[in-house]
Amino acid sequence: MPLTDHETAEIERANASGRRPVLFVHGLWLLSSSWDRWRGLIEEAGYTTIAPGWPDDPATVAEARENPQVFARKMVQEVTDHYLEAAALLRHRPAIIGHSFGGLIAQKIAGQGASVATVAIDPAPFQGVLPIPAAALKSAFPVVSNPANTRRAVTLTFEQFSYAWANALDEAEARELYDTFHVAAAGNPIFQAVTANFNPFSETKVDTGNPARGPLLIISGEVDHTVPHAVAHSAYTIQDRNNEGLTEFAELPNRGHSLTIDHGWGEVAAASLEFIDRADVKLTQEAAD
Repeated sequence: MPLTDHETAEIERANASGRRPVLFVHGLWLLSSSWDRWRGLIEEAGYTTIAPGWPDDPATVAEARENPQVFARKMVQEVTDHYLEAAALLRHRPAIIGHSFGGLIAQKIAGQGASVATVAIDPAPFQGVLPIPAAALKSAFPVVSNPANTRRAVTLTFEQFSYAWANALDEAEARELYDTFHVAAAGNPIFQAVTANFNPFSETKVDTGNPARGPLLIISGEVDHTVPHAVAHSAYTIQDRNNEGLTEFAELPNRGHSLTIDHGWGEVAAASLEFIDRADVKLTQEAAD
């Protein structure tokens, strides 16, 4: 699926700025507009930003709710290729920030040597990540309970969203986030993640050993049900063991899977920006030597 006119215009704007771009990758049940507050903060810090959608994503939450089946049948590699196409058109290699399945895709992009620094927030597991905590299984149950969901888009009920995303929030904020951000999502990527360790050709495979991977930070929400600590930390352990590049892990206390969109999003954004700043300064110093 080719880049949209809007995505192409964002890339042209980024290139014209002359600044280091930060590319955002959203995950399931969100649109790229979920990054809008982050983009403002990152641009105030001196970067430029782009936030492509997944192929065929509607432009707005309202449009997404009118036609939820547009999300059906998406697969991990198809989405990764879409973001790689966007990254390839940037004049400067981007830093990448991804959340949930966007965190998995961000690591796949980094494994291709296409980013200068990567932040993966509560990332969906890649092939080789073994822990499957009970909370993660319960969070995935609305999708994996029906094999036909490989061909469908799935909308979470408010109760399902509250457990999987908003368990660290009060009901009022959980409802506000659900009404503001939640859209349907493809079931396919979740089946791809669940079966990854039984499929040698899984699209969730990440090249963790590529020396061109660049610095990587994995951020975990302490009480995340969708991507619990054991899953995020296992990804960190594999990345740190296999790659000589800077690899860090940070766990934010009392935060769930909604940490990029809830009232504490600024804390997560600040941690991501601090890491990218450190990586970018190092790159600038190396270029000057």
